[in-house]
Amino acid sequence: RAVSKRRIQATRAALTLTPSAVQKIKELLKDKPDHVGVKVGVRTRGCNGLSYTLEYTKSKGDSDEEVVQDGVRVFIEKKAQLTLLGTEMDYVEDKLSSEFVFNNPNIKGTCGCGESFNI
Repeated sequence: RAVSKRRIQATRAALTLTPSAVQKIKELLKDKPDHVGVKVGVRTRGCNGLSYTLEYTKSKGDSDEEVVQDGVRVFIEKKAQLTLLGTEMDYVEDKLSSEFVFNNPNIKGTCGCGESFNI
């Protein structure tokens, strides 16, 4: 019986971290020895539909996707996995603010203030 040759396609990373995001997460977790990483999710809120959430976590949830990069563990909630596919997480500081920024290729639109988005 003939077997067709299937090409294996490279999958996109669920989430990638910039060096500044890795460094900031390491700094944040240094003071919290009982936490193993941070958990990223999305919630329904804001004027455009969805907003990112970020919280410390002590363990990996049953359905969480785990991303390990440069010694940092980031867990993605099941509800957010398709929404965040291919997203780059960055940490940006300027004179007035400092924040994690998500460069998400899946976004179709954002609100004027930049707090929420839709897919």
